[in-house]
Amino acid sequence: MSILILIVGVLLFIALVIIHEFGHFWVAKRNGVEPEEFGVFFPPALFKRKTKKGWVFSINLLPLGGFVKLRGEHDSDTQPGSFGAASLLAKSKIMAAGVFFNLVTAVILLIILAWIGLPQLVSNQFNVSGSASHISRQEVLVTSVQSHSPAASIGIASEDQIVAIGHPGALKPVSTITDLQQLTHEYAGQQVNVEFKTNGEEHIKSVNLLSSAEVGASLKTNNPKGYFGVTLASLTMRQYSWWAGPVEAVGLTLQVIKLTFTGLGHALVGLGHIIAGLVTGNTTARQHGQAIASSQVAGPIGIFVILKDGSLLGYQYMLFIIAIISLTLAIMNILPLPALDGGRLWLTLIFRSLGKKLSASLEETINAIGMFILITLIILISLVDIHRFF
Repeated sequence: MSILILIVGVLLFIALVIIHEFGHFWVAKRNGVEPEEFGVFFPPALFKRKTKKGWVFSINLLPLGGFVKLRGEHDSDTQPGSFGAASLLAKSKIMAAGVFFNLVTAVILLIILAWIGLPQLVSNQFNVSGSASHISRQEVLVTSVQSHSPAASIGIASEDQIVAIGHPGALKPVSTITDLQQLTHEYAGQQVNVEFKTNGEEHIKSVNLLSSAEVGASLKTNNPKGYFGVTLASLTMRQYSWWAGPVEAVGLTLQVIKLTFTGLGHALVGLGHIIAGLVTGNTTARQHGQAIASSQVAGPIGIFVILKDGSLLGYQYMLFIIAIISLTLAIMNILPLPALDGGRLWLTLIFRSLGKKLSASLEETINAIGMFILITLIILISLVDIHRFF
């Protein structure tokens, strides 16, 4: 089941790219600007087909986003039907359309989740208080099992739900990760019964937990062990009434936007430490900066790992992750970063405020530099992801 959810998650992530680019495509056509190509991912092309309406649909090799190529994309172009000939308002709407479509997609997904079961993943997550909501699901799932551990000896596997643990006839329920941590510490070195579910089927098996001495000794080695030997995820989902669902979705969206900008601030601070460390030769400052910056970002590899981990927790968690990614795409694309929508929009607005139009050569140079920096960052982040997750 988790493999199917992962496949759906990857397809939904690709759909976010398509939705973003469709925003540019649709708004451009509505404002009289003719599209020439609609591309999923970045070239080189793997597949190209010209439609009956004259524009080209392509699927490309590099999974770094997507693009819509418009007729006369330079701000200085003047031929009818070109992007350059459109009004400043039309250009602004076209460049902001992808951001708007991703934002709306995120809110719609969160509204649906609020009605069917919204995971509680964000620290101090925004919640509509009162009788408008209730906890619909609360359980602890296994995400990985240490080899040769007590859990492995009784056949515990990823995606199993830990229900209870304790002595025979006196099992204590496990509703949170903290519950299991406290109970395994309490019963350290003892024989206990563990109640768990595999694909909905209940099992109760007896096992000896590791002692405090064994766990303490393992912490001094390269193979630290736990009393039970599992990595866990706590699943809590809350459902909202028909009117509270949209309120919850908007409130959570605003909270995630704030958290995203806070994370970007931390990443910039980390980048500052890296630069200072390189300039001064301070290795400690550089390594500290790398740790701060890398903890706030993820590239294509990191996103796949996040989707894979989310697939173990169920389709609601996968949809939640997709909603957050959609919201993140909206935020990143509105920032004044060259080569992205926000960079082009702000650059155009700045030049128009100065009473000038961007020349084709200057626009191409700025976007080329921005694209080079963007691809370089993606490569570096991917290397960090490989080190972090593998």
